[in-house]
This record gives sequence, structure tokens and C-alpha cells, in this order.
Amino acid sequence: MMNFLIYLSQILLPLTTAYILAVGILKHRPVFEDFTAGAQSGLKTTISLVPTLIGLLVAVRVFRASGLLDALCRLLGNFFSLIGLSSFPKELLPLAAVKLFSASAANGLLFDIFKEYGTDSYLGFAASLIMSCSETMLYCLSIYFGSVNISKTRYTIAGALLCIISGTAASLFLAGILCR
Repeated sequence: MMNFLIYLSQILLPLTTAYILAVGILKHRPVFEDFTAGAQSGLKTTISLVPTLIGLLVAVRVFRASGLLDALCRLLGNFFSLIGLSSFPKELLPLAAVKLFSASAANGLLFDIFKEYGTDSYLGFAASLIMSCSETMLYCLSIYFGSVNISKTRYTIAGALLCIISGTAASLFLAGILCR
């Protein structure tokens, strides 16, 4: 199973690139010009989002440095124990909480887990899977809804949280299978 995943990860990017080039050539599209126009548009979008990015990064840094993250994780751990979910590893709570706000801050926590427990441990596998199956929900909502001036999100936050919780549960289950 692991050899297949390694093989798949090695060929996925070249196959995707070849597919895009082949479709562009078959449809007689100027592939390189389309690429540069898309890159230019993406750069303009990135520049317009810099203030939001800086604000989120500062907020996450303050959240972590103030000890509020640790307090929130203790509360979540107590809540999980109360409702019978004491099997959720407390070492992964900060990662799951920070991932809602910032992928770069979550990457820092992920590397801390790797250093302390190893990449091939249950916690290492679970942390990697949590990182890949969840999204920086609040970041995405602020960027996407903010860029088109949407202020009423209706059920978006509840739906996104449900998906993140489901993905996290699936991550823990799959990590358990991979570590057998």
C-alpha cells in the first residue's frame, strides 16, 4: 500500500503537467501565453490579498504567544473527555485548531510533532493526514467572501466545520490503519 502511494505521488505532477500540455495542444491553444496570463492575474490577486494575509499571520502569532491556544486546547481536551472522545490525541489538538486559521502556523506545529514523535509514528501519520484533509477555513472565508464583498455566509461555517471534523476523524482512522 505504501509503495503504491509513493509511486503515485512521484508520477502525479508529471502526468498532470503532460495532460494540461496535451489538451492545450489538441485544442490549438497558446499554452505558454495562457500560462503567463494566468500567472500575471494570480500575482495581481496575491498583491491585493497581502494585507489580509499579514493580519491573519499576526493574529495567529499573537494567539499562540499569548497562551490562548494552549488554554483552548485544554478546554477542547476536557470537552472531548466529557463527551467520550478521549481517544483524540491531545498532541494533535493545537494542530487541528491552528489549521483553521493558518496553514503556515500549522506547518510549524506539524514539524514540532515530527521532531518529537517521528514522521512514521501514529501521531506523525495522523498529523500529516489532518494537514492534507482540512482547510484553513477562516482564511479561505475571509479571502473568498471578502474578495466579492459577501458578508452573510449562511451555513458555510457550519458546513465547513462539519467537513473538517469528518476529515479529522477519517485521518485518525486511516493513521491507525497505516501504523499497523
